[in-house]
Amino acid sequence: MSRIISAALCALAVVAISSVDASAAYDATAGKAIYDSSCSACHKTGLVNAPKVGDKAAWGPRIAQGVDVLVEHADKGFQGKKGTMPAKGGKASFSTQDIGNAVTYIVEQSK
Repeated sequence: MSRIISAALCALAVVAISSVDASAAYDATAGKAIYDSSCSACHKTGLVNAPKVGDKAAWGPRIAQGVDVLVEHADKGFQGKKGTMPAKGGKASFSTQDIGNAVTYIVEQSK
């Protein structure tokens, strides 16, 4: 019986560790510089239906999908119902970490 309990506790620990907020892997402070230099061209003005940073109504459902989904959409590109997110915001030199940093900054400003 104790082996079953030990196995259950180990499984619970693995689930808890894997459930850590993905945004913890990203740096919003570094993301602000990326946002300012590139992302703001669309997300500050709403160009081509991009959700504006700080618009809680627009960002709420997106944020609810989780940071991992938002990073994937920004990194790889995404065609939504209202607009298009080009891969890496159209800047191929951005790393996935750069994109995650920028997404984390945007999410923090839009909650």
